[in-house]
Amino acid sequence: MNTAEDGLPLPQRYWAILNLAVGLSLSVLDSAIANIALPAIAKELHASAADSIWVINAYQLAVVISLLPFASLGDIFGYRRIYIVGLVVFVGAALVSALSQSLLMLTLGRALQGLGAGGMMSVNTALVRFTYPRRQLGRGIAMVSVVVSVSSAAGPSVAAAILAVASWPWLFAINIPIGLVALAMSLRLLPHNPPSDQRFDLVSALLCAVAFALLISGINGIGHHHPGFLVVAELAAAVLVGYALVRRQNALAMPLLPIDLFKRPIFTLSVATSVCSFVAQGIVFVCLPFYFQDMIGRSQVETGLLITPWPVTVAVIAPLAGRLADRYPAGILGAIGLGVLSLGLILLALLPAVPSDADIVWRIVVCGLGFGFFQSPNNRAIVSSAPRERSGGAGAIQSTARLLGQTIGAAIVALVFGYGGSASGTSPAVAILLSAGFAAVAAVASISRMLGFVSRPRPSRPQAAALPKAAGEGVTVRAPP
Repeated sequence: MNTAEDGLPLPQRYWAILNLAVGLSLSVLDSAIANIALPAIAKELHASAADSIWVINAYQLAVVISLLPFASLGDIFGYRRIYIVGLVVFVGAALVSALSQSLLMLTLGRALQGLGAGGMMSVNTALVRFTYPRRQLGRGIAMVSVVVSVSSAAGPSVAAAILAVASWPWLFAINIPIGLVALAMSLRLLPHNPPSDQRFDLVSALLCAVAFALLISGINGIGHHHPGFLVVAELAAAVLVGYALVRRQNALAMPLLPIDLFKRPIFTLSVATSVCSFVAQGIVFVCLPFYFQDMIGRSQVETGLLITPWPVTVAVIAPLAGRLADRYPAGILGAIGLGVLSLGLILLALLPAVPSDADIVWRIVVCGLGFGFFQSPNNRAIVSSAPRERSGGAGAIQSTARLLGQTIGAAIVALVFGYGGSASGTSPAVAILLSAGFAAVAAVASISRMLGFVSRPRPSRPQAAALPKAAGEGVTVRAPP
């Protein structure tokens, strides 16, 4: 059975989108849920604090290196199949992690979980595109934005709630019953898309994995003051492997790394906007806990509550932004949202020396308002600017942009704190101002999409009607003035 051109019928559409939200929330939550338990894990498994960080790194690295290969498999064999395989691997690996008796076994389990999460993330947005009617795609993308934002921010709070009543293995075991329910729903509800006759390029998949692994390792090395020669060697190797990958992709009709999509200005600018915006968010989410706890003396619980207005505001504003994205250009909506985000971050950096909760909360709300207003339209622009049969690659690039931006943001905070210290001085304010700068750069990238659109000659009405669907979806669903 192939999905109709205009999405799934009701009520199957709602059940399918709920299922995708559950899978996405599991995969995003697990990237941060173990952080708070690292001291207990290290003690129980007789590992050092430094070694225990691999519980986090193994998961994140596995996600990043697997997104594009899984997306290519989704384009070839169908997004539904890859999502289900990813969910099965994720649930099985959660069991391995929960039963681990050594750090090595736990790290391997987390790496497998990351591969499963990569499978789900890589095709999640593509499945949304086949679930919603084209005229309502912005609403579906808004759901993805809400789930990602809320799950990213809620990780520490969810972990604290679980650890309050159970030991650390339950951080992973809790995924099993939820994942099994999601699996049963997936088998019945998710849309089908026609498979492709293209072959999977294993060499490109290996080159892609190595390039992204070296890039992420090099970026983390900068933030954590690894030896300079090692960082340079990793980044240089990433560039060389990436160059070989790009050269190989040029000869392919459906490249694993969708360089053909980057020839579309709207796609490239939307991805650049996404990377810069998530650098800004990554800086703030890493920096604020240190600022709240070390600088102004708030507890862990208070810190979580003070940050909560950000994802709550995103959850409120993203659906509205998604509806607007179905009617107005992403370049304008994104620039407005990112401008508000940059303003909110500047205000956050200029907090008084002894701020009240109200001083903090309203500034956090402004930041969440801006981020929520930008994210849905921008994600819609990334996905809709690609042909429907390339939705997997577009969705994987979207997720890769988010993870890469968050990684760069965390490295910037580590670098600033490494030179200035996190418990005193101006380091937190400097980091937040850098975050505001990245948001401003993202706003410029966003509005430049409109400049490119305006500079393009307007086709006549018959020519405009003959445009391919992907190109018509790329800028806006409204006719140009």
